[in-house]
Amino acid sequence: MIDLRSDTVTMPTDGMRKAMARAEVGDDVYGEDPTVNRLQDMVAAMLSKRYALFVPSGTMANQLAVRAQTQPGQEIIVESTSHIVRYEQGAAGALAGVQLHWVSGERGIMTAEQVECAIRPNDPHSIPTGLICLENTHNAGGGTIYPLSTIEKIKSVANQHGIPMHLDGARLMNAVAATTLPPTAYAQHFDTVSLCLSKGLGAPVGSLLISSRQDVIERARRFRRMYGGAMRQAGVLAAAGIYALEHHVTRLQEDHTHAKKLARLLQQIPSVRISAQHVETNIVIFEVIDQRRTPQEIVAALKQQGVLINAIGGRSYRAVTHLNISAKQIEEAGTIFARVLTS
Repeated sequence: MIDLRSDTVTMPTDGMRKAMARAEVGDDVYGEDPTVNRLQDMVAAMLSKRYALFVPSGTMANQLAVRAQTQPGQEIIVESTSHIVRYEQGAAGALAGVQLHWVSGERGIMTAEQVECAIRPNDPHSIPTGLICLENTHNAGGGTIYPLSTIEKIKSVANQHGIPMHLDGARLMNAVAATTLPPTAYAQHFDTVSLCLSKGLGAPVGSLLISSRQDVIERARRFRRMYGGAMRQAGVLAAAGIYALEHHVTRLQEDHTHAKKLARLLQQIPSVRISAQHVETNIVIFEVIDQRRTPQEIVAALKQQGVLINAIGGRSYRAVTHLNISAKQIEEAGTIFARVLTS
């Protein structure tokens, strides 16, 4: 089966499993797991920040950033199709008591002008803007890389209004691999950054929240406990993350090459609508113009032929390349797509 549903379906490599098996562990709630501590120090240094906190998931990392930097009754500015909006179960409202101010970006990218217009006026009638959140790369935008110049302009707006910035950097390393910019080039503009280990990097579980603000990380640590995310001998998991960062970052370029190849193959199918030039990293979003079959029927037909993808609303679909997908499988997937979508 060629599984293109997500880069979260990756399996640990043999080298990663060995690293996990020999990991030195302790009780991380007491701060005594040496492998967790090493991972946190490693990632903080990688992003030129001072502190990092290991958590179970990217959603938890984002929500800890929101909770630690806002107050109930405030509002955070987010792009309308961002992960925080679409895939985190309304956690910002339920857990932090804040509202989301949606801004419709272009393929997930907001402009500085849009962000400035979304900031509420400082008067007794308006809800205060507490945080600005960007996502890089942008999942629903099709793996879009946030232009560094745009981030810099948004940061300038945030500074003028005294508003902190959070980066949902679940796939930040995809942006790093694609642009060859160091992660610090992006991270320097944000008060907090989340980084996921279990997507393209291939670890089985885990994310980090990173910041140079000790008060934010300490608050996040307390809320991690409240949210049920404090772990004990978590070094077994942290070892997988260390291995991923040491071995799997540069190879993300292979995933990008495979995604672009898949996009070109899909572009040759008459019933498919896709802008292959918009495929920047490892996510391919396309439409199928087929009035005879529902999206669920198309997904089922592809599965029967040996390809797994996700329908994501309307006539749109998402395919994601990752370390368990080879160049040969991309060719095979292209043949299966052509067969199913032209039948």
